[in-house]
Amino acid sequence: MFKPNPYRPGAGMMPLYLAGRESDIYDVEQLYAGILANIPVQSVVFIGLRGVGKTVLINQLQRNAEKKSIFCRHIEVETRNDFISQIAACSQAFLREVSTLEKVRSLIDKSIDCIKALVVSFDPKGGTFSLSMKEKELYQSVNLTQTLTDVFTSIGETAYEAERPICFFIDEMQYMKSEELGALIAALHRSNQLGYPVMIIGAGLPRLYKMLADEKTYSERLFIYKEISSLTPEQAEKAIRMPVKKLDIDYTEEAVSKIIAITKGYPFFIQQFCEIIYNNVDGDMITADDVDLYIHDFYNVLDTGFFKVRYERCSDMEKRFIFAMVDCGQLPCTISQIAHNMKKDVSAISTIRAQLINKGIIYPVRHGELDFTVPEFDGFIRRLEDFKYQ
Repeated sequence: MFKPNPYRPGAGMMPLYLAGRESDIYDVEQLYAGILANIPVQSVVFIGLRGVGKTVLINQLQRNAEKKSIFCRHIEVETRNDFISQIAACSQAFLREVSTLEKVRSLIDKSIDCIKALVVSFDPKGGTFSLSMKEKELYQSVNLTQTLTDVFTSIGETAYEAERPICFFIDEMQYMKSEELGALIAALHRSNQLGYPVMIIGAGLPRLYKMLADEKTYSERLFIYKEISSLTPEQAEKAIRMPVKKLDIDYTEEAVSKIIAITKGYPFFIQQFCEIIYNNVDGDMITADDVDLYIHDFYNVLDTGFFKVRYERCSDMEKRFIFAMVDCGQLPCTISQIAHNMKKDVSAISTIRAQLINKGIIYPVRHGELDFTVPEFDGFIRRLEDFKYQ
């Protein structure tokens, strides 16, 4: 007989009960109130490790915004995809939605021309684009910042006149190219200066702090930075108990405590572990003994999926760097400690460090210190046979 499971581990999958994010949702709701009044507001960036629920949170915030008739579009940045084409497509979708309004028809053509200038024959590798005008003459430009700014200010003006605010939800922002991120910041900044109701809610790994600061010094005033981390014990308990409450199933206090201790309160780990336990346990009370029975299965699922998929993306030299990090014993660790463990100079491993940061495996915590972007990744490395016999 089919047994429905109320836990939902997965990339960005919405849990039946979203625990511990109430204050973040409330704060963004206040920003929605401003933008709905045609008042420009600060944008928001959620920053945190893998598995803490950044994507889940911004998906929930998008649902909330759509209910308030804010125009929304979701963009997931990937290294193999062109962000510029995606933002242009989202802008075009907005224009289609408001095109029936008489009071903004005069602004539609202007906005469309700006979007065409941005994307026609755009070359994401070279950072250049070309456009063919009505006279069939070919123009070239490398000024991505100005062209994206033109798009944002033109659709922003349309949004203002239509009284239809815009919110772009951008996930995995750490994968944006430098020129794209810089252009996006400048475009958003200018549209806000002009009083247009355009905002961004983004999410990314911790290195996004430095990326934003490096691109524009005013980014700290343009964005509200919110750090998303593991759940508190009280929040984690709700994430464990609430999904099964309607099924008249509960956990003993000792079982809850064990799950929190093993998962460290990370939302994805809680969903994964509880899914395994629930699938294998009958009865209306889950005990600490039930939890103990499936600890091995929990780690096995994480090791063969969540952790391994990231580990296998690394070259042999990058894996050596990772092993050296774990050999430091305590994380975060310094780059000099890693170099010592690898028996190399710091300068000799700087390229490997940069490659692992770009792949989203590690991130700089403070100057000269590194940690993994995936919680408990060092535990996975210690369980590897390759690590045991290095």
